[in-house]
This record gives sequence, structure tokens and C-alpha cells, in this order.
Amino acid sequence: FFLQMAISNIRFGEGVTKEVGMDLQNLGARRVCLMTDKNLSQLPPVNAVLNSLAKHGINFQMYDNVRVEPTDQSFLDAIEFAKKGEFDAYVAVGGGSVMDTCKAANLYASSPTSDFLDYVNAPIGKGKPVTVPLKPLIAVPTTSGTGSETTGVAIFDFKELKVKTGIASRAIKPTLGIIDPLHTLSMPERIVANSGFDVLCHALESYTALPYNMRSPCPSNPIHRPAYQGSNPISDVWALHALRIVAKYLKRAIRDPEDREARANMHLASAFAGIGFGNAGVHLCHGMSYPISGLVKSYKPKDYNVDHSLVPHGLSVVLTSPAVFAFTAQIHPERHLEAAEILGADIRTARIKDAGFILADTLRKFLFDLNVDDGLAAIGYSKADIPALVKGTLPQERVTKLSPRPQTEEDLSALFEASMKLY
Repeated sequence: FFLQMAISNIRFGEGVTKEVGMDLQNLGARRVCLMTDKNLSQLPPVNAVLNSLAKHGINFQMYDNVRVEPTDQSFLDAIEFAKKGEFDAYVAVGGGSVMDTCKAANLYASSPTSDFLDYVNAPIGKGKPVTVPLKPLIAVPTTSGTGSETTGVAIFDFKELKVKTGIASRAIKPTLGIIDPLHTLSMPERIVANSGFDVLCHALESYTALPYNMRSPCPSNPIHRPAYQGSNPISDVWALHALRIVAKYLKRAIRDPEDREARANMHLASAFAGIGFGNAGVHLCHGMSYPISGLVKSYKPKDYNVDHSLVPHGLSVVLTSPAVFAFTAQIHPERHLEAAEILGADIRTARIKDAGFILADTLRKFLFDLNVDDGLAAIGYSKADIPALVKGTLPQERVTKLSPRPQTEEDLSALFEASMKLY
């Protein structure tokens, strides 16, 4: 068994965005695509990028039509724009939705004869390996959540099947992630919270995932090695460190928008967890989150300025976390206990067989303190929806197979049921 570590180059520091124009100059870029969403196009992060592009005479076109929680159709619109523009470099300024949309646009504009499903993860798409060269992509994250600036993953809602899926390939990861803590200052409270929950679950899931040397079989050729390889000694370092930062700074970052230290640290934690899960993968919280987002009825979260109902990705992931880790803890209970301790649990008298309950309780307390909706029932789901939620989880094999403990459809039903109410 072999392990491959792939991450984007990363540059960090307050105000570092001003270098982006020089980077594009250094790349010899003649036609640049700047991608963002409607909300951000009016905010300081995009302004900082525009100033740098103007200062260094970069010729660009702006696409600000990215949808928050993208769909296959919103990806296709961006791809169409990218094909028409014949760009030689891309800059994505935004959260995971923007970065992921930009990765997809770069991929399909670089492979214009491919059918959309060619690169989409199996079993929903064909999951073909990417063999075409892509253009450079610089990612400038404005949320502290997805870690998408370091990963080769792009997620979207596949409308027809009402399920989230994505594209996963090392070939689509950004060339450079520019991590500028100043951009986190324009984030409203609930966006800080929900994106922070994504970091939390990236760290917890990658640390507890099936170990890389227990996955079978070894790929016949390195090009077929999945981006998500299972927990491994390199990802573990990043996941644990990200978890420690979340434990120390997430509550502060949510409660005080002026706490620059907390927000800067969460911005780094997002990238750290991205390096971890981008190579180890995630498992059940993410696998189950995709139908939770895809089947949304009328839920509209506070602080999100959008015209469609949506369950923010980090929220859809974290609501099942107490149930999931109570379920997976049979395997590697010591890792679950260690995570609980990092998140503040007193484990001095704990019994190893209680690891799952202890981690689940610690997570529930953490979420309660941060006024998170009381389970799936609070965002519009009921027991009647469980069969559809289970059905939407089944195609997510890329992640569900990384769960350390295999699960049946009955197990998934029980996990959704246990997540209806948290407190």
C-alpha cells in the first residue's frame, strides 16, 4: 500500500492578496477569468483582487454568477463562460462554492469535448481520470471552511437525483491558495459558524477514517489512486492540529467579529484540515450531508443572502456528527477519545468503550453553546423523510466506504433518526 500526498501551494498573511496581480504577470497570463458570487462582488475581498489586477495591468473578465451551494446547472453556466472566454488563468475569490465552480470551469474548458458526467464521481458519473493539462488557478478563500484552496475536489447538487456529488481529482486542485485573514472580517456570524463546523468535521472524519493500508485493492496504476485514500500518518498531523485550533478559536471567531486572532487562526485551520481530508477523505457526516442539502424544502439560514432555500454545507455535515461518531467509535475508540479530549472533555476516568458516547456528548454540548438548530427536525425534516435521505446517501460510496465501520441501510436509517433531535 502506498500513500500519495498532494496539496496546493499556499501563501498566508494579512494583506497578501495584493500579490495576486504579480502572480498572474509571472505566469504570463493574457486572459484571466475572475470568478466570484453576487454577494462578494461588492465586498472588500473582491475589491482587493480587482485593485491588484488593475495595478499590474491584468486583462480579465469577471464571472459573478456563482451559486452558493452550486448545482449541475450552475456549474454548466460557469463552464460555458469559461469555454467562450478562452482563458489562460483563473482566479476564484469566495467560499467553497466559488472555488469548486472555478475548478469545474477550468476542467471542462480544458477538456472541451468531454461530456459533463465523464469526470463526475462514480457511480453517479463515469469518474474518468483527468489526463488533460489544466490552466493555472489561484484560489482566494473568503470563508474558513471548505479548505477547497488546497484540494482537488469540487462538489455540486445534482438536481435530477436531488443529491450532492462532485468531481475528485488531484488534477483540479488550485495552483496556489492565497490565505489572507483580512477576508474573514467580512463574514457574518452564522457563516463563520457553519464554515467552522465544516473544518471540525473535516478534521474528525479524516482522523477517524478507515486507514489507508486497509483499503483494497491497491490501484493498478497511480493515475487511478483516489484523492481520498483513508486516514494516514501525514493527514493525521494536519487533522489533529486543525482540531486543536477549532477547539481554541471557533467560539471566539463566531462571538466576536473583531477577534482578528481567532478569525486568522480559523482561516489557517480551514487549510490545515483541507490538507488532511484532501488526502485522507471524509466519511459518514459528509456522505449523509449530501442528501440533507439536496432534499432541502424551505429552510433559509440566517446571514445568507440568497434567493433559494438551502442548508449550508457545514450545518448539513455537523448535525449528524454526534450520531455518526457514537456509531464509528467501536473502531479506533482511542482516536475518538483523543478527539473528545481536544474538544474539552475530561477523559481521566473515561472507559475506552464509552469513547463514542463521550465524543457525541462533547459535540452536542459544543453545538448547543453555539445555538445550532436542534437537529434535522429543526431544518424541516421528519421521520417520513428518512427513506429518501438514506437513498441519497447510498451513491456516496467515495466517502461512505471510508467509514471505519461498514454500515447497512438500517444503520443509516438509525443514524438519520438519531440526528432528528440533538439536545
